[in-house]
Amino acid sequence: MPIIELKYPENIVFMALAAAAIFFFVLAYRKKERIMAAFHMAYRLKRKALRIVLLGAGLGLIGFSLLGPQMFEGYADVKKTGMDIYVLMDTSKSMLVTDIAPDRMTIAKKIVGNLLDNLDGDRVGFIPFASDAYIQMPLTDDYRLAHMFLDVMDTDMIGGGGTNIAAAIRLADSSFDRAMGTDRVILILSDGEEHDASSIDVLRSIKDDSLKVFTIGVGTEKGGLVPIYDDTGTEVFDYIRDEGGNPVTSRLEAENLMRLALEGGGAYYQATLQGIETAALQGELDNLQRETRELEQVRRFSHLYQYFLGIGIILFLLAWFLPERRDEA
Repeated sequence: MPIIELKYPENIVFMALAAAAIFFFVLAYRKKERIMAAFHMAYRLKRKALRIVLLGAGLGLIGFSLLGPQMFEGYADVKKTGMDIYVLMDTSKSMLVTDIAPDRMTIAKKIVGNLLDNLDGDRVGFIPFASDAYIQMPLTDDYRLAHMFLDVMDTDMIGGGGTNIAAAIRLADSSFDRAMGTDRVILILSDGEEHDASSIDVLRSIKDDSLKVFTIGVGTEKGGLVPIYDDTGTEVFDYIRDEGGNPVTSRLEAENLMRLALEGGGAYYQATLQGIETAALQGELDNLQRETRELEQVRRFSHLYQYFLGIGIILFLLAWFLPERRDEA
């Protein structure tokens, strides 16, 4: 016996709207008869019941189609292929600079969000870094969960000053699953400023041909002042200053990021408001080596909504254009 399931049961509210519409149709007919009677133009509508039945059935079927009725047809084996990607996100205070609107951090998160929307089967993890680094989200192919972790990422996650890209690279490399025979990707989003250990030296010490490093520079060469926000996080009341009391200007250090990408066998991109760097990066990732992780059984369905929708529209139109014949009293 065929099994019918509803893909969007939360749309049950549309069935309630259909019932409400029929209720108001009936009230409208009764009100119309009362008004005509008041003007001594009483008449009896023929086919009134038929019209109401057609309208009710049509609206009911249209509402039911929005529930996404589908017929279960069995199971199918689907191969999941992919690779591992660690996203290293600069969360130092310099990412609050507004030289690229609205600010560097917002643009970086938008780039990662767009990347997540285009991944299919790859596992992704997040490592925020500033003066230190830690794994905020381990590798996962649950992109909805990844979006949730991305949303809460900000420049208050790691205390202290500085930008330790080297620590983030070292942590990502040690956290990859070496048993996988795929390419492994480190994606770094930063303004390129580095105040601690040399990330190039760390990358050279890894010596892994399967590790690919891609970098995205967020900011401009002109740069901007690093703001300090009040407790509400909305108003700037000062700027970070050097030992002499002068405001510090943070600039994009693209050369550092280019060297990292070159050493890591990847590519460097500069963040844009148009987001063209995401498409270019996705093209590079598509060419990397992946392998089958697992076989997954998925349920197969055939959609039925179009039949209910089509019949519902036909019935609704029949009711709408049904001649309203009347016998005058």
